[in-house]
Amino acid sequence: MIAFSLLVTSVQFFGQPIHCIQKDDIPNDLLETYCWIHSTFTLPHALNKKVGVEVAHPGVDQYKPGDTKTYHSYYQWVWIVLFMQALVFYVPRYLWKLWEGERLKSLVLGLNKPIMPEKVKNEQIGLLVLYLKSNIRYHNWYFFYFVICEVLNFVNVIIQMYVIDAFLGGAFSSYGSDVLNYTEKDQEDRVDPMIATFPRMTK
Repeated sequence: MIAFSLLVTSVQFFGQPIHCIQKDDIPNDLLETYCWIHSTFTLPHALNKKVGVEVAHPGVDQYKPGDTKTYHSYYQWVWIVLFMQALVFYVPRYLWKLWEGERLKSLVLGLNKPIMPEKVKNEQIGLLVLYLKSNIRYHNWYFFYFVICEVLNFVNVIIQMYVIDAFLGGAFSSYGSDVLNYTEKDQEDRVDPMIATFPRMTK
């Protein structure tokens, strides 16, 4: 995620993240900066119109007062969200590394080596069994820490789903069902959820 965050950041700051089409004498750089800062929008009612006949692109039509707008302002924050998600996903791993302290590695005593002689391997197994028997109640914390990290992973995934849904204006929670409905409808009556959520052309 950090790699993709850096990639998106490089395109955003060193490339051309948005391209505006204009007819007036307004400089392109000025117009694109304005569009980038103030975000763009599509018209939901224009998503069902025929492209090339009624509209030039899905969701792009002449705006009339009272028409519902769907603003697409998430793209300015994609790199920040990806970076924050990467950090939050790393927290359980960091805590486990901190609490575990490579104890499991030391308990294995090299038993995972494929070239270990059978006699030495049996001796190591005997030592490990003896240690576990004599310290059977002294490693409950190890289990509790493991459970805590697994719960954190699960809770993190659930929270991230809500974060992404809010980030995309509620489009993420219904995206899967929208895709299924899209494949079942006739071509003339369906709206591509990818185009509705991530439009290639906006106003």
